[in-house]
Amino acid sequence: MNARWNGQFSCFDLVAKSDDCSRAIVPVGDIEIGGDDFVVMAGPCAVESEQQLMQTAEAVVAAGARILRGGAYKPRSSPYSFQGLGVEGLKLLRKAREATGLAIVTEVMCEEDVELIAEYADLMQVGARSMENFSLLESLGRCGRPVLLKRGLTATLEELLRSAQIIAMSGNHQIILCERGIRTFETATRNTLDIAAVPVLKAVSRLPVIVDPSHAAGVRSLVPVLARAATVVGADGLIVEVHPCPDQAMSDGEQSLTFRQFDEMMIDLRPYLAIREGAVRVRPQLVVAGGVRP
Repeated sequence: MNARWNGQFSCFDLVAKSDDCSRAIVPVGDIEIGGDDFVVMAGPCAVESEQQLMQTAEAVVAAGARILRGGAYKPRSSPYSFQGLGVEGLKLLRKAREATGLAIVTEVMCEEDVELIAEYADLMQVGARSMENFSLLESLGRCGRPVLLKRGLTATLEELLRSAQIIAMSGNHQIILCERGIRTFETATRNTLDIAAVPVLKAVSRLPVIVDPSHAAGVRSLVPVLARAATVVGADGLIVEVHPCPDQAMSDGEQSLTFRQFDEMMIDLRPYLAIREGAVRVRPQLVVAGGVRP
């Protein structure tokens, strides 16, 4: 490890790597994130209808996804854009879980909604714009659900871990970090995927790290390539946007994969995952829900 990182990140003692805990596993239902499995979360940016969501859930689980993503509440940059179905969207997500067995991840935007969304979601997502909403983070620390914390658009890794520390200090150590691209001067893509963030976070933090290639690219054709890169550098999983008809999607259609494209991406990842599995010889000590696993 870079010696400079010790002073930079070790102050976040509840999420930083230590001699007592070098790697933590976060359980999401019966799924373990941060362990030996590469976990893929997939689904539409926004829940639009029962048909759209059920078709997508059935397609992504068939391709190998373990968790269904879908926004019931959408923090859109324009007041004229689709803002989500709200509670009705949450009910549809629960119905999809019952039909497919997929766990559910959905975004929570404000502290007032935490208790409600926790009734439906298996994993609570903090979007990039909410990474420094400290009241929300503190509420999530008390919600009893694992949290997926996305890196802010202009946030440093130190700021990301600071937000994770706030959740942990509020009582919740079940946190997953997500690199989803940051805003730079480049305009060819929606954001710039900071691929180096994955190995850095894995070196300094005990928390699992996943990658969102959809928001990093903003361009459908680049998503499988960035997913492959995430696999190679050691990410614990992916969160990917998938839609039955991306060109008709009510949000993020340009970066959403079709069912066929998602299936092809999952097949394409197999040899890279096989190389990772073959390279595993000795695993560090794992901590699961307060217990130690050898």
